[in-house]
Amino acid sequence: MPIPPDGDSRMKVGRRGVLAFLVAAPTLTVAVRLGMGAEAAPTPASIPSLPDVSDFADLGDLLTAAALPTSRLLTLQITTANRVVLELPRAEVGQGISTAVAMIVADELDARLSDVDTPLSDARRALVWNQLTGGSNSVRSLYGPVRALAAEARARLVTAAAQRWDLPADRLVTRDTRVVAPDGRTATYGSLSAAAAKVTAPAVSARPKPESQHRVIGRPTRRVDARALVTGSAEFALDVAVPGAMAAVVARPPTIGGTVASVDDSAAKGMPGVVAVARIPTGVAVVAETFGQAIAARDALKISWGPGPVSELSDVDIRRQLRAAVPPFGPLSLLTPRIDAEFDFAFVPHAPMETNCAVADVRADRAEIWASSKTPIYAQQTIAAELGLPQDRVTMHVTRGGGSFGRKLFFDAALEAAQVSRKVGRPIRLMWTRADDVRHGRMRPATHHRLRVTHAAGQVLSYEHRVASVQTDFRTGIGEALSAMFADLVPPAYPQLVFRLTEKVPYNFGLVTELLNEIPLKLNTASWRSVYSATVRAAEEIMVDEVARKLGRDPVAFRRATLQTARGRAVLDAVASRGKWGRPMPAGHAQGVAYHEEYKSCTACLVEIDATDPRRPRVTRATIVADVGRPINPKGLEAQLLGGLTDGISTILQAGAHIDHGLPLESSFSDFRYARQRHTPSDVDIHIMPATGEPGGAGELGVPAAAGAVANAYARATGTSPRSFPINFDVDFTPLPR
Repeated sequence: MPIPPDGDSRMKVGRRGVLAFLVAAPTLTVAVRLGMGAEAAPTPASIPSLPDVSDFADLGDLLTAAALPTSRLLTLQITTANRVVLELPRAEVGQGISTAVAMIVADELDARLSDVDTPLSDARRALVWNQLTGGSNSVRSLYGPVRALAAEARARLVTAAAQRWDLPADRLVTRDTRVVAPDGRTATYGSLSAAAAKVTAPAVSARPKPESQHRVIGRPTRRVDARALVTGSAEFALDVAVPGAMAAVVARPPTIGGTVASVDDSAAKGMPGVVAVARIPTGVAVVAETFGQAIAARDALKISWGPGPVSELSDVDIRRQLRAAVPPFGPLSLLTPRIDAEFDFAFVPHAPMETNCAVADVRADRAEIWASSKTPIYAQQTIAAELGLPQDRVTMHVTRGGGSFGRKLFFDAALEAAQVSRKVGRPIRLMWTRADDVRHGRMRPATHHRLRVTHAAGQVLSYEHRVASVQTDFRTGIGEALSAMFADLVPPAYPQLVFRLTEKVPYNFGLVTELLNEIPLKLNTASWRSVYSATVRAAEEIMVDEVARKLGRDPVAFRRATLQTARGRAVLDAVASRGKWGRPMPAGHAQGVAYHEEYKSCTACLVEIDATDPRRPRVTRATIVADVGRPINPKGLEAQLLGGLTDGISTILQAGAHIDHGLPLESSFSDFRYARQRHTPSDVDIHIMPATGEPGGAGELGVPAAAGAVANAYARATGTSPRSFPINFDVDFTPLPR
């Protein structure tokens, strides 16, 4: 692209006031400086319902603000081999952030995408909250700083080329990781890197491009790691080759949080390949030459277990406590016609394809850990404290992860691997089995919802939503970031703040109130994709259909008449048109629709379901429309939305966990019935609205709308009003012995 003359390299990028500057280095290395410029709060429109807290600042805004002070520490390097390297301070767990950030760099730098590398950064204590992955925030928080880095690097490379060729800098152009002169001479960025590092004042503008000049951002692009993933060369935690590392598994208690009373390991120690048996806080670890040998020896252990804190609790007890904990409705709602509904949502394990695992090499004076982690700095701190080492003596390598959905906010396997490695005095490759991961891993909390809508003359006067939930564990990651921003905030307040920053009723429903109460049961919970919205907004979208039916309105027309924004109405119109809303359907088939907005993005989902056999329903067709502001990689966004659709199908129709005396009965994908290929539609149409403004959050966006649409389609197809989800949730399997 042509480079306009501009000697001032300092510039403001968007609303975050991002400034770039040079760090002296042998080759060109650029870091980010940030100016906290004043930012006007958005002005709420004059609407019947008062603005929600998230209309002014949502969770993503707070996480971006927490990351802002250390964004100056991000670095981009141009190597002499003509590689563009940006160490990515986020986890890559399949969501495609490595590709999205590489695209931002390539576009702003005029580099070939194939020349850009985005390796995952080790835990860097100095980054503080800028190495947290969560809240659909990665692209939102990195878009401005990364563009500034690349624009600054481009300006200095052009200046270095101008000095080499004794030409005016504004006559040079950049493309394909090179600077090009008018006479056809070219210089690779790598050949200019050392000279560019000495440039103190670029001779051309270091402003990021206007969006109209984007050539990579916004174009559907194949993942940069696609070939490595499909050929098996991509490296995950257990692929890391550490000399002498032994396999380890852990025998875990028959109830969550149970303890070891005594252990007889005599038989296990004599089995082939077994190297050691060690007690750790979460159970008894067996170390062997292979995982097969370790698992066989683990099964030979004779352990007496102490009960866990929830060993007497089962689903019926938890549901009873949740119902008793629901906050009351206001008294004024009794004075007008009303519609009431109650909903239950079961626990849902995260169950990523890669089970919890880590590699650890602990020595007397240092430790090295390899694991996929969304909170690597906190993991590093915790492991250092556990080992009695200074934090800077623990190296935390962040590896690629095979899925997360919130699971890798916790680092149980990394901590266990460090504990076992210290005990046995050798490197450890620790793996949770699938049963470990489903039964002792993290889960979306069970919830109970009460909703009340009052109405008169065909209009909604008030909307009340009361939620009781098993407490969500926010101690890692998001909770830590919130504590840093709000000094007086204590852990019990985390859920309330997250709830307020994420939950929003997008309709004009008069007086709107949403309240959350959590019960402190010591179950292994965590943020699960879309956190509260996966159940809160799903319940609300079911309620919207029921209100429309009560008022004699078409579900799409009712939503359109009450949606608060033109942007939302445009998305709803598009999904209704593309999905052919209202087309005739045979008996037992129906359409369902739902809408959701969060993190400055919005989406609508329309599905068709075949429920002629209500026990075996199948979604046969789906249409999804999304407006995420500025999509970086539409192909990656489509994959995110398709995953959200599958999550919605699964958790509404068939996938959940039963708690029986303090432990989930489910232990694998044979009984935790997440949707298989045969349960998902072969006809899926995903449409991304035209780009505007800055990127919004997208990683969790699709789940609530998909869940609501599937529930509404099932209700219309069967003529029922389901109140408990998943709908088909019998214990029709033989649980694995504890």
